[in-house]
Amino acid sequence: MENTEAYQSAKKRVEAKMGFYTHLSVYVAVIALLAAIDLLYSPGTIWFHWPMLGWGSAVVIHAFVVFVLPGRFGVTDRMIEKEMNKSRTQS
Repeated sequence: MENTEAYQSAKKRVEAKMGFYTHLSVYVAVIALLAAIDLLYSPGTIWFHWPMLGWGSAVVIHAFVVFVLPGRFGVTDRMIEKEMNKSRTQS
């Protein structure tokens, strides 16, 4: 049982990291496209930095949650276990 729990916990962490890498890849691709459009069609007015800053903030927050606060998965697991124990005792 412990092995399965360790596997599930590791799987959640890997999925969170892969979600971040997907988010980052889409961000880089879209910002590059927006920059190309901006520089080709309106070189006198640079505007692509606004979506870059806004969306970039979300990417930084996503990175923080995934890499700096990885313990949140343990908290989630403990909360799920607590709720499961409550439902067992109520039944």
